[in-house]
Amino acid sequence: MPPRRSMPQSFSIQAIAFDAYGTLFDVYSISTLGEKLFPGHGATLAELWRETQIDYSRLRTLCSMYKPFWEVTQDALVFACKKLKLDLTLDAQNALMGQYAKLCSFPENLPVLRELQVMGLRLAILSNGNPQMLTSVVDAAGMQGIFNHILSVDSVKKFKTAPEAYQIGPDVFGLPAKNILFVSSNCWDACCATWFGYTSFWVNRTGAPLEELGVTPHGEGRTLNDVVAFVAQNRIL
Repeated sequence: MPPRRSMPQSFSIQAIAFDAYGTLFDVYSISTLGEKLFPGHGATLAELWRETQIDYSRLRTLCSMYKPFWEVTQDALVFACKKLKLDLTLDAQNALMGQYAKLCSFPENLPVLRELQVMGLRLAILSNGNPQMLTSVVDAAGMQGIFNHILSVDSVKKFKTAPEAYQIGPDVFGLPAKNILFVSSNCWDACCATWFGYTSFWVNRTGAPLEELGVTPHGEGRTLNDVVAFVAQNRIL
């Protein structure tokens, strides 16, 4: 799929903020270990775990009951296993959480990130993940030294899609949000970043439909490779 839509020429992409989970790191790769621990349930567990994790982050932000994303992720795992009637032993829980700390990166990501570096763009991660989680998964993927900033919503104690979470990017880069490309594989995230004021790109890996929110990300592609083409089309040097 070619990157969709171009920005008006008045826009200048000077930096890129990437979502981490689902965008740089494959949250569903955990299904392999899940299948080993719970035969026949790996994919279902990975999907429900992810849905519950996001739901809990939203509920906690709405109710001002923040706790670090690592703990939210663990709570979501426990609930998902209870709902699926899976016997989650302490050893299995530790194994799954340990694997979450070193999720697989999508294969094209590291070369794309290096190419964007060569283009002179400043790069960051802007994630719900707490700092320790992000450091661990970045190191496991061999992405040390790629990012100018690894930004966690832990600094504002609110998860995306709170405006305070998105504001971290402009504050750290010292740029208007429109000059930062926000990249996410989560359509809700890309849409809400668009509402906030970012230039946005949706990495639609599964060919999913657009969320019915009355807002459309500025660009769309199937892999991170399409981000390079979008930046090349819309960057003013």
